[in-house]
Amino acid sequence: MRQIVQVFDPAAAPVVPAQLPPVPRSFTSRQRELDRLDHWRSESPLVVVLHGVGGVGKTTLALRWLQGLTGEFPDGNLFVDLRAFSDDGPVAADAALERLLIALGTRPDLIPLELAAKTGLYRSLVAGKCLTVLIDNALSAAQVRPLLPGGASIAVVTSRQRLAGLALDGARFVEVDPMDLPASVELLAKVVDDGRPAAEPGAAQELARLCGGLPIALSVVGARLSSRPRRTLAREAATLRERLFAGLTLEGEPSVRTLFDLSYRELPPAAARLYRLCSIHPAGDFDIGAAAACAGLPPSDTESLLDLLIDANLIREVDDRTVVFHDLLRAHARDQLTPTEHADAGRRLAEWYLDVLVSADLALHPLRRRTGPRYGRPLSLFRNDIESLAWLTAHRATLRAVVADAVERGWDDLVWQFGEAFWGFFLHSRHYQAATDLFGASVLSAHRLADPVAEARLRLQLGYVHAKLGDHLAAVEQNARALRLAEAVGDERILATAHSRLGRAARDAGRLTEAIDHYARARDMQETIGSARDVALCRRRIGQVLAKLGRHDEAVVELRAAATAFASLNDRTQHSRALMFLGLAALDSADPESAAPPLAEALDLMRELGSAYFQAEILTAVGDLAARTGDLPAARRAYTEAIDLYGPADPKASEVAAKLSSAS
Repeated sequence: MRQIVQVFDPAAAPVVPAQLPPVPRSFTSRQRELDRLDHWRSESPLVVVLHGVGGVGKTTLALRWLQGLTGEFPDGNLFVDLRAFSDDGPVAADAALERLLIALGTRPDLIPLELAAKTGLYRSLVAGKCLTVLIDNALSAAQVRPLLPGGASIAVVTSRQRLAGLALDGARFVEVDPMDLPASVELLAKVVDDGRPAAEPGAAQELARLCGGLPIALSVVGARLSSRPRRTLAREAATLRERLFAGLTLEGEPSVRTLFDLSYRELPPAAARLYRLCSIHPAGDFDIGAAAACAGLPPSDTESLLDLLIDANLIREVDDRTVVFHDLLRAHARDQLTPTEHADAGRRLAEWYLDVLVSADLALHPLRRRTGPRYGRPLSLFRNDIESLAWLTAHRATLRAVVADAVERGWDDLVWQFGEAFWGFFLHSRHYQAATDLFGASVLSAHRLADPVAEARLRLQLGYVHAKLGDHLAAVEQNARALRLAEAVGDERILATAHSRLGRAARDAGRLTEAIDHYARARDMQETIGSARDVALCRRRIGQVLAKLGRHDEAVVELRAAATAFASLNDRTQHSRALMFLGLAALDSADPESAAPPLAEALDLMRELGSAYFQAEILTAVGDLAARTGDLPAARRAYTEAIDLYGPADPKASEVAAKLSSAS
């Protein structure tokens, strides 16, 4: 079994997660369901699926039962919401696993990218532990299966679907029915808790019937009554009967939304506006900054309004900075939006995420040249490249959704800037299809805006992606068009970069002397411009080609000079890459074991940063060294980890797999 190294901070105390939300004070009845759950308690492993109509109280039931078992599970409890019926689709299993791994104390920068590796790490961490896991709002058995802990732990799954496929995993099933009339009245009395239900028993029973036994409906009605202490239950029942509750049945989920209308109309105008506008966020949960952007308000004002929404049970608090919509509430909030509100809030949110992305990009690669106007007035949100990369990794799905909305709405001035700002993260993540789509859209946006400098830079980015995917004709086409644009406007920096890209194309085609000519020309241009970082990049690339030509001593001179320059510039990523290529050059020398020190230093730098792609590159070189020196077990370990980090979508994964096969 592959050993997992440095997953946790060694100085940190052991993590005992305690993620279960509190059981609502109004929890009522459900004794039959609790008895069935207790009956299965001794089974190990135990997986229970609570299924039923939305709003029927599945989650509350699960919380009530699991909280009662806390003392029996000393290793803690985990909670993950899969949001099966949210507008933006369910949470993928790998995203849910990432949250669970972080809750178990895993460093975010060391979480693998692909599902299989995340699943293996999760199962390794929970093996031998005794904990409970609540998997809420699931859509399918396939979505849930990687999250099951096994062993002596308990997993409770809630879903509007039956999830019959989990029977193959030994799951037990409980259908959670609507509450009967006495239990519904009891729940209402607990929420209101001022004697009115007892004083108006007939009206209380009518309200219970109108709510159809759905706890979510009863809770909303009870909360409204609690906030209106002089309102009679009879009047409330009349209002519901006449305006909102027609057709409230088990099949009538849309009519449950009318319950949300009642809470919504009671909100102050500013809170109601925030409720509407936050619904456009592409993720179910979001922080105060994103909410403030949606509304165009200062964060302090936004936080006060969010408190009102939390009090009204229209948004749930995740932690002191993050809130989340329930699926139906979010759909209800969107129904209240006007088209103009939607577009304006979407624009503000896109601009906010672009500002955050720019800040993250600057922290990740502070020395790279940019042209976007937001780089002239950046926010300072990240202390270093490690924080930046962790944030980008955690929010990449939301960022992509925001960009997709900007593309769909034709916000060309934002789209091309997103393309430029995503470049640094792409180098570390290598999500090629997403990059192809984004950079392609960015090129078109810059072209429509008649911005040749931006278009040229973005074509160079797109050409790089094509080259990495092996489409060299497309890469050359993009690089050549960028070169023509740069020549037309006289931009020496872009001309130099274009020559560097053409050097790469020549190198990949085996025209190594031509590649050196391009790189040397780019180096000379960058020296004239005065860009020390770009000069070092050219020297590193020249060193790579010299090593391929067998000119080892010349290659070492160039690569050492590049490594020294990057170290002096505090460019962690490029310093690491120069060291890696120095190690690769040593592999083909008379002393291949001299590759070990630079490779080890390079790997340490990228492990600290958390760059999966560059770790994989270096690990491949480490595997090559081990194979060259006859240490096949070490080679297999390095190749295996590299494959995991690359992920199946990266073409390099298959190349390393072939090396692994040869080392077996």
